[in-house]
Order: sequence, then C-alpha cells, then structure tokens
Amino acid sequence: MLSTLEKLLNLVRDRKNNSLEGSYTNKLLKDKNLSMEKVLEEINELIEAVKNDTNKVHEAADVFYHLIVYLEANNIKIEDVMLELKKREK
Repeated sequence: MLSTLEKLLNLVRDRKNNSLEGSYTNKLLKDKNLSMEKVLEEINELIEAVKNDTNKVHEAADVFYHLIVYLEANNIKIEDVMLELKKREK
C-alpha cells in the first residue's frame, strides 16, 4: 500500500526534475494556480461523492494525487508533513 504512494511521489518528483512534454503532472507543477484549483475541485468532488455514496475511492485517489503534486509544486516535502504528524501522536 505505501509502495504505491511512494511510487506516485517518486513520479511527481521525477516530473519536477525532468519535464516530460505533454505530461499533466508537469502542467500542474508549472501552474501553481491550476494545481491549487484542482486540489479544491477534487476535495469538493470527494465531499459530494461521500454525500451521495458514489465514486468515493476514485475521488479520494484524485485528492491524493493532486495534493501530492500541489505540495511538490510549492516545495512542501511530504517527509516534513509526516514528521509534523508524528509530533502530534499521543
């Protein structure tokens, strides 16, 4: 399970460092406003999917993908986010 998340993170970082023409990930990485808009859109779609009990897993996956891209585009390392969560453990 975590290997899938790690592969996604590695892919996003690779696209950030090695732009691939036509890549949707690169488009999001280069356009921070678009990336932000997509995160907001996908979160709203997830909320609606939960309310309507439809496509919840699909929409949650979209949120994860777009959030990871948004974090990377803004130089927020997932490792730092994980450290922050660890600090909050009780």
